[in-house]
Amino acid sequence: MKKILSIALMLIASLNMAMAQQNEAQIKFDTLQHNFGTFSESSPVQECVFTFTNIGTAPLVINQAVASCGCTVPSYTKTPILPGKKGQLKITYNGKGKFPGHFKKSITVRTNGTPEMTRLYVEGDMKEAETSEK
Repeated sequence: MKKILSIALMLIASLNMAMAQQNEAQIKFDTLQHNFGTFSESSPVQECVFTFTNIGTAPLVINQAVASCGCTVPSYTKTPILPGKKGQLKITYNGKGKFPGHFKKSITVRTNGTPEMTRLYVEGDMKEAETSEK
């Protein structure tokens, strides 16, 4: 009798886990990186937008988006994204006061779905502003 009861409980538990996995959010970004290309130190602020889709079956919530440094600021959709709908994550890079040259920054995105964490990258080359000689 104990064997039958324990087998029944294990069966019910595995069915519950399988059903829970079917009803979850899933984030899919169109791209995971953006290259700003070459820009001048005289125009140090660059922006890009990462678009994502909830390909899961439950509402998707972005819990957090954190950049690797203060010169890169993410802003994102705060409301839940319904299954099949799109959202956006805007990245603003500000190179003012930074040394010219190549940079690569990461943005870590945490969600309630699968995958729980996604890392996005922005990079570019900031060239020294040309000074006019008099």
